[in-house]
Amino acid sequence: MILKDILNIYHKELDNLFGNEEVNSFFNILIEHYLDLKRIHLVLEPEYVITKEEEQPLFEALAQLKLQKPIQYILGETEFYGLPFKVNEHTLIPRPETEELVDWIINNHSERSEESQLEESQLKILDIGTGTGCIAISLAKHLKKAKVSALDVSEDALKIAKQNAKLNEVDVEFIHDNILDSRHAEGVSASHYYDVIVSNPPYVRNLEKAEIQPNVLENEPHLALFVEDENPLQFYKAICEFAQLNLKDNGTLFFEINEYLGKEMIELMTKFNFKDIELKKDMFGKDRMIFGRK
Repeated sequence: MILKDILNIYHKELDNLFGNEEVNSFFNILIEHYLDLKRIHLVLEPEYVITKEEEQPLFEALAQLKLQKPIQYILGETEFYGLPFKVNEHTLIPRPETEELVDWIINNHSERSEESQLEESQLKILDIGTGTGCIAISLAKHLKKAKVSALDVSEDALKIAKQNAKLNEVDVEFIHDNILDSRHAEGVSASHYYDVIVSNPPYVRNLEKAEIQPNVLENEPHLALFVEDENPLQFYKAICEFAQLNLKDNGTLFFEINEYLGKEMIELMTKFNFKDIELKKDMFGKDRMIFGRK
């Protein structure tokens, strides 16, 4: 079958759902993944023919896209901070905004290194609610001498995170635990004391579900997304409490946050006596990250 004819089928089946440009993007990603062909190939060889065997994954992907399954789950992989990551239904798909959080931590550490001559080998980092491991692994990759640990309540997510650490050739210690369990401090703090704690915990309130795209709502793990309306900061409060015991003096705490709860997050971190608190907007102008020093 001519490859361009398959692209036309994609547009006919999907344009009403995603729009012309997005469908082109999907198709380009898929032909590169399955056929090792670049977008320019369709321009240079408009009559390019593929075999029945080569067609199959493209039509299977089309069927899943019609059900609004995220393309990252269809491929089983995505990219984050320039690194490859495996993903599945047990993990959230890493977002560009979270790359900004990683970048902030790396830049903050670089500045601190210059000021205090702190060696990376002394730096101990904990990522709470690691999911795919994207934050922890990206930090381990760019702060090569740092000791990075990552915690998650989901054993299925940790399986993927461990695969991603191996894929990116970094050494990360993975911990299976529940940060909401009041006993967690004993197990983790016995052998750990951190310079940096970072977390992108669940923060979407149930009342905000209407704002979530159907492909996210129907596919990504709700455990990693949603919190109850009456207690939206439960994870942040638990992590602040944990940081009182497990973060070194002058250690730093970084969060990705709900864009609507910036003021409440400043109040929470102030209550726990964090200083130098900074609320930061993401690339879309939304209050998405916050920093505090113990």
